[in-house]
Amino acid sequence: MPASPSTARAINDRLALRLLQQEGPLTAGQLKTLTGLSRPTVADLVERLTASGLVEVAGESGEQRRGPNAKLYGIVAGRAHLAALDVRTEGVAVLVSDLVGRVLAEDSVPIGDDTGTGPAVEQAVTLVERAAKEAGAGRLHTVAIGAPGLIDPASGELRDSTGLPAWHRRLVAALQERFPDARIGVENETNLAALAEQRDGAARDRDTFVLLWLGLGIGAAVVLDGTLRRGVSGGAGEIGFLPVPGTSGLPSATDCDGGFHSVAGAAAVTALAAEHGVTATPEGPEPHAAALVRAAVRASATDPEAARFLDALADRIALGAAAVVSVLDPGCLVLAGETGRAGADALAARVQHRLTRMSPLATEVRPSALGGGAVLRGALLTARDRAQDDLFAPP
Repeated sequence: MPASPSTARAINDRLALRLLQQEGPLTAGQLKTLTGLSRPTVADLVERLTASGLVEVAGESGEQRRGPNAKLYGIVAGRAHLAALDVRTEGVAVLVSDLVGRVLAEDSVPIGDDTGTGPAVEQAVTLVERAAKEAGAGRLHTVAIGAPGLIDPASGELRDSTGLPAWHRRLVAALQERFPDARIGVENETNLAALAEQRDGAARDRDTFVLLWLGLGIGAAVVLDGTLRRGVSGGAGEIGFLPVPGTSGLPSATDCDGGFHSVAGAAAVTALAAEHGVTATPEGPEPHAAALVRAAVRASATDPEAARFLDALADRIALGAAAVVSVLDPGCLVLAGETGRAGADALAARVQHRLTRMSPLATEVRPSALGGGAVLRGALLTARDRAQDDLFAPP
């Protein structure tokens, strides 16, 4: 059945707004070309969206033509303010942006292990308030939080996990109390990093890939046919629990010791570096393991022990990677997390070489292209999408 006039208008409006989101300011003529709609229909939707406060004149096209230049229409960036948070065991980073994702303020605060739950939550919430004020945001429309741990698919909340600070689970409620009008959501940090790499990073040309997070802990994010897959319980990608050779035991339901985490987590990487005499001083708050891997990459061309350390580390990473490849056949693995970023191309090439020998399934291994900002970028993209879905919804 043909759509009713009101449904057709809503569909056309959403299409135009998505194009303005993706392409930036466009003229009415460009909207006509990209949408395939008639000139009167485009003129009608531009007038409608302008009256609703979603679109505004953002300048002129500057085209060399007779008569006045064509007006450029863009999304009203100040219609909503968004916040993105990267929550770690040792602190919080935040950025505040407008509706089109332009960063207006960013800040971070360290939170020590000895900080109580209440004071830690207050430090994090105060950080967000300070960034919002600096950005000139009277209120926040949407807040997206990236954090380690499992997200309950029913409630959308962080599940109670051993080894993670209690203040992580308290943060969402505290932010909701301080920003009562905001839409607040939390997502696993590895999943957000994968979304960012898919949109803007190493997996831009891939609809299917797996991101391996190599840091203090071990995890993975699975993107199949363009969609992030979380699993029934939200635990898809918890490969730190994956049983692998070379451990002294097996993991349990409450402890990943004995799993892939035991051979490729930060503590295991640090111990492996010591066996090969690799030393390094961390740069800033990064894990010692990342500094060791970075130092080994720099020295590997002239230091045989540094090269052997990287080879041994690639052997270990390939154990978990081969299991992922054999089950999912993703065609592409992105090495992220502090260790993955530190290893860069040198580590990725070693892992790919081993996978080629171990598996008949062709798999390209790439380092993260977004560095330490992948989680924040993924949180910002998520906040922007959610806010625009809300604001662009037909009345």
